[in-house]
Amino acid sequence: MPDDVLRDAPTYTPKPSELADLELLVSGAYAPLTGFLGSADLIALRRTGRLADGTAWPVPVTLELPRPVAEQLDVADPRKRVLILADLEGAPVAALDTTEVYPARKTTMGVAGRVRRLGDGGHGAFRRMRRTPAEVRGSLPAGRILGVIADRPLHRPQLAQIARAARTLAAHLVVLIPVDGPGPDGLAPEALVRCVLAARDRMPASTIVALPLPHHDGDDIRDAMLRTRVAASYGVTHLLASSESMLSGGGLRVLVPRELAYDGRDGQWRSLDDIPPRHRRLPLTFAEIDDHLDRGTILPEWHTPPAVARELARARPPRRQRGLVVFFTGLSGSGKSTMATGLADVLLETGERTVTLLDGDIVRRHLSAGLGFSAEDRDTNVRRIGWVAAEAARHGGVAICCPIAPYRDARAAARQFAHNAGAGFVLVHVSTPLAECERRDRKGLYAKARAGIIKGMTGIDDPYEEPLDAELTIDTTDRSQGEAVTTVLRYLGSNGWLDPRPIP
Repeated sequence: MPDDVLRDAPTYTPKPSELADLELLVSGAYAPLTGFLGSADLIALRRTGRLADGTAWPVPVTLELPRPVAEQLDVADPRKRVLILADLEGAPVAALDTTEVYPARKTTMGVAGRVRRLGDGGHGAFRRMRRTPAEVRGSLPAGRILGVIADRPLHRPQLAQIARAARTLAAHLVVLIPVDGPGPDGLAPEALVRCVLAARDRMPASTIVALPLPHHDGDDIRDAMLRTRVAASYGVTHLLASSESMLSGGGLRVLVPRELAYDGRDGQWRSLDDIPPRHRRLPLTFAEIDDHLDRGTILPEWHTPPAVARELARARPPRRQRGLVVFFTGLSGSGKSTMATGLADVLLETGERTVTLLDGDIVRRHLSAGLGFSAEDRDTNVRRIGWVAAEAARHGGVAICCPIAPYRDARAAARQFAHNAGAGFVLVHVSTPLAECERRDRKGLYAKARAGIIKGMTGIDDPYEEPLDAELTIDTTDRSQGEAVTTVLRYLGSNGWLDPRPIP
């Protein structure tokens, strides 16, 4: 593409999942795909599981643009059909040569076309490990290649399964680590890479690669099929299954490992059926591993190599040291701000945790100045609060938020921000009924809304979507501030987020 075309082309930053697809497209991991799919391919894929030309392909790989951005593109004009795709920091990473613009959703348009890399592929932690399939294939020895997708840390049972499979196949090992977001256990990508590297000296000869492996539309089977294709692009001939949904395909075989147990007689991991029951110790479940980490107890050495246990302890400190977002939601006048302030005061008095209080009114003066009270602006306000709270919690603090937050999607986004930051999230629904909130009406807002003086009042002419996922629900109609705050403190103490001893 000519430099002047690239210089004048509009720029757009895709969603994280689309950026992950983009990286796999430009690296060649999605071969034979070279760009985002168009409407004909998507229709054929839904009907037949194949692209329009008959090529088997498991998932839709699409890019959606806001309509104002899509309207800047003209497929018929070579100088106006190019779109620069940027990463989350705004740095150009690829150019899209648009071949089609088609309707997608109410406010977005889908775009199709070939993509090509711009620049050196960006930066970030462990960037050196994000190698292309061609680079990896060129470095592999001849013969069989055993692939493992390590979306969780590798403990001794998994390492024993890997060693057994590699020995049986006489294969070189390729470990693929998904790094496009937190893993199924909430571990940050960088922490997952450190955990896998900590187990490297207990693996056979191996090549370790970091790459994005995004999920598509919640279809585990199709995502598993895509993962086998990506693994095959990296030269893998045999893939060790990490879940029941892993399927053979893409030119490789999927191996289902035998269930292993720890043999107390000699400290080895063997097939479950080969160990007498009284000497058999089953692997820890994911819930048991989480419980060890939440309580701050060391993972047992018979199950987890010490180096891996140390990395996990660093990445997921005990709950009393881990960041936490306490998110109060409820109608105006429900008592959420009073409870949030009371909770912050107690935590400041104990000095046990650093505290950030994000009160709705204060936030609107500083963080969200200029936003109105439309549904879109309210949603933006709550998402901003959630993002700032997650950043405070990322560093071990307790962030206390108390906006009205009437919409479920925005509250879910706040929870996801905390999850991505490695922090806990406790949603407190202050469920005080509308009638009681109107009776209190300290600011006179309900009276003005009933009189038609103000519009968009939550509970009057704008809906409040009650939470379906609240950890706590508290009605303050017949409770004092002290009683309500004590209820929250007891919950946090009983679940390990605070020292329960000072709590009455």
